[in-house]
Amino acid sequence: MNIRGNTVNFSCVAHEETIRPRIFIRGYERNHDFQIETTMSQKSDFKILPGQNELNQIERDLRFHPSTTTDPKALSLEQIEQFNRDGYIRPISIFNDEEVTGIRGYFDDLLQQVMAAGGDSYSISTAHRKHGRVYDLLTDPRIVASVKDLLGENVIGWGSHFFCKMPHDGKQVAWHQDASYWPLSPSKAVTVWLAIDDADVENACMRFIAGSHHSGHLTYRPSDSAEHNVLDQTIDDAEQYGTPVDDILKAGEFSIHSDLLLHGSEANDSDRRRCGLTLRYCAADVRADLDWNQKGVIVSGEDASGHWADPPRPDDD
Repeated sequence: MNIRGNTVNFSCVAHEETIRPRIFIRGYERNHDFQIETTMSQKSDFKILPGQNELNQIERDLRFHPSTTTDPKALSLEQIEQFNRDGYIRPISIFNDEEVTGIRGYFDDLLQQVMAAGGDSYSISTAHRKHGRVYDLLTDPRIVASVKDLLGENVIGWGSHFFCKMPHDGKQVAWHQDASYWPLSPSKAVTVWLAIDDADVENACMRFIAGSHHSGHLTYRPSDSAEHNVLDQTIDDAEQYGTPVDDILKAGEFSIHSDLLLHGSEANDSDRRRCGLTLRYCAADVRADLDWNQKGVIVSGEDASGHWADPPRPDDD
């Protein structure tokens, strides 16, 4: 449970399901039989990619958990069947031209600030913890409605990362699985890929390997520098796991894919930018290691265990 403004926040220690909830009230920690003063702080900066040694020390359940929804509110039963079978749904229309123009203008300004400070077009990560307007996108009821149909009523929004391929930037995203990078278990998580610009084959839209999410956690190798990979893992011979599908989206549309689905994108050799915002969600019963529970916002239902920090909307837009 969380009441905005840090007035009351119920939480419990990760992985300890039997512990009584701890109640934080204006800088105090209380359970039923003691009260102590405590210093409250929330982490807002996280490594984009956790170290492999860190991940290897975490026991994770990396199996696909299909949606069991029989009465969807936003998606159709056919779309849920497609997600369970193929690992993705696309395209889903949400924002009109005026809305997406506003979102694109906001991102343009944000990117200019980040690059002026020494960042690049891929370095705007965990943005919902720093920027109120990204928080608003993560919690947008129209997006969350589709996610709920896949993950259930109790949903956490925990990630937000702009992947912006500038014209002729020469960088690809090698075939990979999101779950391989995340200190989460079990793998009941999805990515919403919201198109800020039109994304097509010419400017290196994302590609899926349909059905590959049924193969579990796949063997990968560290990427070498010659690949110019934005990330650092590469799965070779990806097409042995299924059929490639181009995730062609108009600006304002989004796709949803499983955390175990193989996907990637080629380098953008066109004269057009290709920007997308990835929004990450999981079921509330997923457990996060490496302090990643501090990223998680309750976007639907509740987090009965109090595992996720549920931070408030940032004041800075």
